[in-house]
Amino acid sequence: MSGGMTSTLAPDRAPAVGFGGHARALMGLAGPLILSNLAGFAIGITDIVLMGWYDVVGLAGMVLAHSLFFIVFLTGSGFAIAVMPLVATAAIEGREGDVRRVTRMGLWLSLGYCALAIPVLLLAEPFFLLIGQDPAVAAEAGLYLRIGGWALLPALVIAVMRSFLSALERTSVLLWVTVAMAVLNAIWAYALIFGAWGLPRMGIAGAGWAALLTNLAGAVALLAYGVWRLPHYRLLQRLWRPDWPILLRVARIGWPIGGQLLAEVGLFASSAAMVGWIGPVQLAAHGIAMQLASLAFMVHLGLSQAATVRTGQAVGRSDRVGMRQGAVAAVTLSGAFALLTSALFLLWPRDLIGLFVRPDDPARAEVIAVGAMLLAFAALFQLFDGAQIVAMGLLRGIQDTAIPLAIAALSYWGIGLTAAYVLGFVADLAEIGVWLGLVIGLVAASVLLLLRFAALSRLPEGRV
Repeated sequence: MSGGMTSTLAPDRAPAVGFGGHARALMGLAGPLILSNLAGFAIGITDIVLMGWYDVVGLAGMVLAHSLFFIVFLTGSGFAIAVMPLVATAAIEGREGDVRRVTRMGLWLSLGYCALAIPVLLLAEPFFLLIGQDPAVAAEAGLYLRIGGWALLPALVIAVMRSFLSALERTSVLLWVTVAMAVLNAIWAYALIFGAWGLPRMGIAGAGWAALLTNLAGAVALLAYGVWRLPHYRLLQRLWRPDWPILLRVARIGWPIGGQLLAEVGLFASSAAMVGWIGPVQLAAHGIAMQLASLAFMVHLGLSQAATVRTGQAVGRSDRVGMRQGAVAAVTLSGAFALLTSALFLLWPRDLIGLFVRPDDPARAEVIAVGAMLLAFAALFQLFDGAQIVAMGLLRGIQDTAIPLAIAALSYWGIGLTAAYVLGFVADLAEIGVWLGLVIGLVAASVLLLLRFAALSRLPEGRV
């Protein structure tokens, strides 16, 4: 294992469960995680839909703001994600003290990251102008982040608690809290964007306030559950007390995960910036197509998270056979769902894009035409997008994060981003070329990451 706790897997000594057993166990854990991912995604997609009905410039600003926010959020969430395999292994081995210590140091690292990252979000508008975005779009995006940027702090607390509870297979509470957050966000965003129920009409600033209030509510709810329902872990007891060995362990595993996520989300955010150079209509269409692709991705993400927990538990049990069988089940389930969503994107692209644009918007026809074309490329990369995130989850389960970081950097930046720019602007294929670059980067990542896990899982004995 790289970058974390060491654990020795005995060579295939655990009894085989079989594909069906692993698939059922995986879906039992992944089901609530997938639903909570979809509910969490509903928070962002609600904002996109409401801003699309408000105006296209506001929608383009929301796409730009969300792109930067998620770059910053996902980079910092590496420390939170590192909590998951460490807690899963510690819990299966009966080390309750380590469960508590890992989670608390995950909170420490996440809060420290916020102190550095939130100022970046608050001062985003000049950056958007510097990279050539339309001034009106940059102003809208900057306004959103001056308010919604503060949501980074509670969002990372939620991420740590999500890893803690997922590793302990307490996934139902994650689902219900996230559903409640989605409902609250929809109500607050509608009221504050459009000025409903006597509240001021705030436009994109209202969406920022809704995001902040929603994330605060979610963080408080999950912390309260952890303290109330799992008192034996004494989660917040002496929270101020440092535990340097554990902090360094979480950091060693977490920073490469953050780097992996930065490489991936940076590819997609850079693609949004490049499409923004072409025009606001193309950027709006790009954002809608990406939202639909991201909606499908929530299922693969849930499978990946469940695979991380199940693989971490297999490490704790020294169950190499179970680890490999679980990996096959995760990849197969992800591939089957990818084929389904690809068919939907190819059969009904215009109907799907049209849901996001106001019927009387003068740019509606052009946005739908461009967005429907981009959905064809989204269908093309579904299989590879699912495969790469599931492979990442499997590798995190065995705490292998350093080499996957190098693979991610090579695939997304060295290959994908380069191809997107060359095809989009040198070959003059515009937004089509940018999306072809995304496909190429995801193909490279999925192949290399799956080969990495296959190689590690076949090691005869000893450290993975």
